[in-house]
Amino acid sequence: MLAAVILAAGESRRMGFPKALLDCGGRTFLEQLLSVTCHPRVGWQRVVLGAHAAEIQQRLKLPADLIVLNPDWGRGQLSSIRAALKALEPLPTEGILVAPVDHPLVRAATVARLIEAFDAHPDAIIVPRYGGRRGHPVAFSRVFYTALYEAPDDTGARAVLWNHPQSVIEEDIDDPGVVADIDDPEAYARWLKRMP
Repeated sequence: MLAAVILAAGESRRMGFPKALLDCGGRTFLEQLLSVTCHPRVGWQRVVLGAHAAEIQQRLKLPADLIVLNPDWGRGQLSSIRAALKALEPLPTEGILVAPVDHPLVRAATVARLIEAFDAHPDAIIVPRYGGRRGHPVAFSRVFYTALYEAPDDTGARAVLWNHPQSVIEEDIDDPGVVADIDDPEAYARWLKRMP
C-alpha cells in the first residue's frame, strides 16, 4: 500500500491566507486533495501541518490520525516530508505519493495513472509531466526514504531526483493540474476566472 502525503505546513506568506483553506469549487484545497488521493492502493493519508495548524484543524475538523504536525516547517517542504516519513515508520508503506497543497487541481484519474506507473516500477520515482514540464504529485518508492531523510534542505526532494536520474520515470499526463502551482493571489485570481 501507498501513503498519500499532503504538504500543508507552510506559512502561505505570498498568498496571505492559508492555502489549505482556499476555495476550490466548493471544497478547500486540502479537502480537494484528500478527495483525489483516495484510491484503493492508498492505504493511508497524512496531512502535514505547521504554520497554520490550529486554524486548519479548527476549520476542517480533521481526524487526529490524519494529521502530522511539523514543528520545523520553517525549514521548508523537505522537513514536512521527513515528518510524514517519521510518522509513517510503523506502517508497511511501499512508497509515498507527495502532494503539495498548492497543486489542488490534479485529477483523481491522474493520481490513478501515477499509481499504475508506480505499480509497474515499484523501485522508482514517478513524476508526472505535462507540456514538457514536471509537476506534482510525485511518488517515491520506499527505496528512497533514506535519501529523502538525508537530502539537503536548500534543494529538498529535488536533490533525490537529481541524484537518481536512472530511477526517475516521467509519466506524460494530459492534466494541466499537475503543473498548476497556485501560491499567490495573482495565480489564484487567474484560476478563479477559468472556473465555470
